[in-house]
Amino acid sequence: MAEAIWSADTGEAVYRSRDPVRNLRLRVHLQRITSSNYLHCQPAAQLGKDLIDLATFRPHPTASGHRPEEEEEEEVVIGWQEKLFSQFEVDLYQNEAACQSPLDHQYRQEILKLEDSGGRKNRRIFTYTDSDRYTSLEEHCQKMTTAASEMPSFLVERMANVRRRRQDRRGMEGGILKSRIVTWEPSEEFIRNNHVINTPLQTMYIMADLGPCGKLGYKKHEHVLCTLKVDSNGVVTVKPDFTGSKGPYRIETEGEKQELWKYTIDNVSSLAQPEEEEREQRVFKDLYGRHKEYLNSLVGTDFETTVPGALRLFVNGEVVSAQGYEYDNLYVHFFVELPASNWSSPAFQQLSGITQTCATKSRGMDNVAYFSYPFTFEASFLHEDESVGALPEWPVLYCEVLSLDFWQRYRVEGYGAVVLPATPGSHTLTVSTWRPLELSPVGELRRFFIGGSLELEDLSYVWIPGTFKGERLSRFGLRTETTGSVTFRLHCLQQSRAFMESSSLRKRMRSVLDRLEGFSQQSSIHNVLEAFRRARRRMQEARESLPQDLVSPSETLVS
Repeated sequence: MAEAIWSADTGEAVYRSRDPVRNLRLRVHLQRITSSNYLHCQPAAQLGKDLIDLATFRPHPTASGHRPEEEEEEEVVIGWQEKLFSQFEVDLYQNEAACQSPLDHQYRQEILKLEDSGGRKNRRIFTYTDSDRYTSLEEHCQKMTTAASEMPSFLVERMANVRRRRQDRRGMEGGILKSRIVTWEPSEEFIRNNHVINTPLQTMYIMADLGPCGKLGYKKHEHVLCTLKVDSNGVVTVKPDFTGSKGPYRIETEGEKQELWKYTIDNVSSLAQPEEEEREQRVFKDLYGRHKEYLNSLVGTDFETTVPGALRLFVNGEVVSAQGYEYDNLYVHFFVELPASNWSSPAFQQLSGITQTCATKSRGMDNVAYFSYPFTFEASFLHEDESVGALPEWPVLYCEVLSLDFWQRYRVEGYGAVVLPATPGSHTLTVSTWRPLELSPVGELRRFFIGGSLELEDLSYVWIPGTFKGERLSRFGLRTETTGSVTFRLHCLQQSRAFMESSSLRKRMRSVLDRLEGFSQQSSIHNVLEAFRRARRRMQEARESLPQDLVSPSETLVS
């Protein structure tokens, strides 16, 4: 006889099913593997005439009428929570004095009916359902490790009593008002008692009585073939897994006469009929449709669109940091200026803000103050002028950096401005700042000792003042000093109906965006020229700090 291929994987398998668990059917096949089985399988042609007939070794029928070889092999189909009595339970519940609970009396009546109808069909294979005493005891005595001297922890003991607490729960507990939803100062005992997962769970055990022939009904010969657990979410846990294409499982009994048993577990649940599957699909489709309608009612189906020819600008910004300033404890005052023509913002929109006061940290050669201050604003641009030479003005972000001393007196550290990016996306901008400088050293002494310094009455003078109406803006005579820089991180979004409507309107908005792009190029040129002016100003300041005899006439002439 060929050697059997055993399945050594006895771990549990987890399945999820939307079908009711009452439709579950398992076929369990149990067989004893002994040397007599091998001998009985020998063909008669191989037996010599001088050999003793092997039939003489076969056991004789017992007084109950069935032959012992009938107990060598057994196959049973079992449903979910189907009760199959063992020989021990039959002997126990026939005695009325041993029945204590209502369940015991119910089992006694069922066993008497089985005896009247010819006895139970199963011999060795039986089951323990979720209501049996064995299920609670098995979970309570279950070990978490393989150590022989394992001491169960507090959590293990509480988890073992989950089933018992669920079965003994009283209905009046649901009516108790739980006013303390949040416990702000939980005690150690409160934490230990609430560190337990109480998921509704049902368990079923498929057992086998592997005692010798004619000596069934002893608890020491009971062995667990399969454990089934089902929770309220439709998760089915099977240990060990269904046999399927794998080899059978094996059990070796202990004692003087060791025996080898093999068994298989197959899922023989009937498949759903096409009508039932179609009805189930309709139910789920209706359920998902109602859930989708519910979500739509929460979110809404109306999408706010802009008027034709308009562009909405959304900016989610952040004042990241400021560095390179003379004093500590910095804060930034910033605001956005919208051009007077064709730009507007909602009435509730705030276009200015002020950060918290932040101490600086040394990073390399500079002292850096990290603000991480978020801000957001929204504006709309309505394009009306279709002339080619008309370029739209873009919003400008102004910032003023101030420092705070011990006496809560502030001083201006620098002014700066930058045009907001005309393209959507993420942008990181570094704004260089400057501050007015007095001609005499008295102003710097006053700024150091008692605080205060020269300030701009109109902050828009940093860029182009709103009151300026001429063609050329002159800042001649204004002495300034270059200070540090402020870093902004901007996430710009643009919305326009030109991206979704007719081609003519899209072409019209495309011209607007092209002009905006040209404006951005113009702004870039302006930034380059501004950088040259700052460099020239620094060179002028450096020459003024040198002695007059070191400055050549040619340099004076060039300046």
